[in-house]
Amino acid sequence: MLSPKRTKFKKNHRGRIKGRAQRGHTLHFGQFALAAKEPGWVTARQIEAGRRSITRYTKRTGKLWIRIFPDKPITARPAETRMGAGKGAVDYWVAVVKPGRILYEVNGVPEILALSAFRVASFKMPVQTKILKAI
Repeated sequence: MLSPKRTKFKKNHRGRIKGRAQRGHTLHFGQFALAAKEPGWVTARQIEAGRRSITRYTKRTGKLWIRIFPDKPITARPAETRMGAGKGAVDYWVAVVKPGRILYEVNGVPEILALSAFRVASFKMPVQTKILKAI
């Protein structure tokens, strides 16, 4: 599971997601990419599930790049706990994704295989996605 080794602050505010992706919205490494169409949080478990489905579908041929990293801690309180007593402990980590942000890139794989692998991975994502192709 992906998580940062250390952070400046233990717990973050939730914030809100505005606008389109300013960076990470163009293909840099591979020929095919899976990009987000809507804003949201992608958890470390979902990133790992997508990675596993792509690598299994392509039978470990070609190269895969994960273009997002979960660096935002999400806290949770135990069930049936009274209000007060501070903020809860870190429960899991998420990557904040804006529309247009590339999640995965792949290279060295036939087009049909790449498109179907990304289709399988898109089912694991909590946001709507689109498949990009290098010109």
